[in-house]
Amino acid sequence: MAELLAARAADRGDEIALADETGSRTWRELDERVDRWISAFAAAGLEVGDRVAFFLGNRIETYEALLACMHTGLVAVPVNWRLTPGEIAYIIDDSGARALITESVHAETAARAVAEATAPVPVRICVDARRDGFEPLDRLPAAPPPEPLSGAVLLYTSGTSGRPKGVVNARFKVGAPVSHTALGAAKICGGLGIPAEGRALLAGPWYHSAQIFFSLYPLLNGCSLIMRRRFEPVEVLELIDRERISISHLVPIQFIRMLRAPERAREAFGGASLLRIWHGGAPCPPDVKRAMIDWWGPVFTEYYAATEAGIVTLIDSETWLKKPGSVGTAVPPNEVVIVGDDGAALPYGQEGRVGIHRSSGAGFSYHRAPDKTAGAFVAPDTFTVGDVGHLDEDGFLFLTARSVEIIVSGGVNIYPAEVEAALLRHAAVRDAAVLGIPDAEFGERVKAVVQIEPGAEATAAELDRHCRDLLAGFKVPRSYDFVEELPREPTGKLARARLRELYWSGEGRRI
Repeated sequence: MAELLAARAADRGDEIALADETGSRTWRELDERVDRWISAFAAAGLEVGDRVAFFLGNRIETYEALLACMHTGLVAVPVNWRLTPGEIAYIIDDSGARALITESVHAETAARAVAEATAPVPVRICVDARRDGFEPLDRLPAAPPPEPLSGAVLLYTSGTSGRPKGVVNARFKVGAPVSHTALGAAKICGGLGIPAEGRALLAGPWYHSAQIFFSLYPLLNGCSLIMRRRFEPVEVLELIDRERISISHLVPIQFIRMLRAPERAREAFGGASLLRIWHGGAPCPPDVKRAMIDWWGPVFTEYYAATEAGIVTLIDSETWLKKPGSVGTAVPPNEVVIVGDDGAALPYGQEGRVGIHRSSGAGFSYHRAPDKTAGAFVAPDTFTVGDVGHLDEDGFLFLTARSVEIIVSGGVNIYPAEVEAALLRHAAVRDAAVLGIPDAEFGERVKAVVQIEPGAEATAAELDRHCRDLLAGFKVPRSYDFVEELPREPTGKLARARLRELYWSGEGRRI
């Protein structure tokens, strides 16, 4: 019996543990399936510390295999399903993956990635069919499950430029007794208020650090996990009520989509089962957050986090209404410090790089990249991931931007998130991105790339007037491009590097 699931399988065996669009697993069925995966991994010759790449969508089998890794000392490597074969091949090689799990819809891309990888991938599993050299799970030989040992997750973050970086942290101890994972999960769930029962909703890509964090930990703590492959605003509103969802992680662009859902869908939404909605990962315009609190109630907990750091700060709805725009105060063992270019701490109210200090020395490292690891540390036991912000006199953190996103025009700093928030207040604007583009006189000038709501109309002149009512003149975009869709990741994050590359290479308008 899978140790991390034993209590639920014994006490609540017939209750739903996992569900997706295709079906569900009870706790007893999930326990049996995880044992099957554990046996298959052992029979395939995978050993403690081996990496297993996951090129899968939000589906039941993803979490079965993930839980099997957590019991066998294996390291799961989530892979963004939008990556190209070459990008996947890089992650396979860099992580040293000895196994790759995929599904039929991604099997062709996965096969090309394996072919391009320098290192061989001896174990290849397709969860739903036999495809392109990938064996289905049920065809793999069975073996007695080995002694349960804690596995881990190796997350890759591309940051703002360059190749993806694998982030190694101390959250999971590979090869430690499974009880170590159980105790750690219980501590985290207690600190975040994750209930031991209830239902969690996964409506974003599981491979993202926040989504995996806020789905795996509730599952380990006893919550049922209901997932969807894609986010559809009306479906999510209906799903929350129908499935009595109690907790979820969402992102600001999802809030905006739901606020703009058809009136009938918004009026039909009850939300009585909701206990907590976590959000972070992207700036949330204050007007959007106020509207969500007015609609759903004070169920929102915002955080500041990074793949490298985990959760650093928290702020609940009531506190946020008193400190609008803040992402909260530090949670142990973190201390937030604002540092200058020399790494020295700056006083309250002064803007600089956001540093994360842990006196225990519990930091992180980039996999096989000691120089990048060293570059992230700005002082002893203090690292930064490139965000810019300030602390107020009460220790509340306010984020401004990532350092590489700041527009410097005529020597003045302009923060894209502020301009984007203003644009999103216009009823016709569905999505917006703001960036600096080359300017011979000022170095950079502000460019807005805008997606209009279906059936709506707005001109550049109209948006210009709108922005001038809300922003200082130097922050107002000097030009506007209108596009059918902005390049966003499934996580909700704008692909800013792609936009910047297009405009700085003179290829603007060809998004």
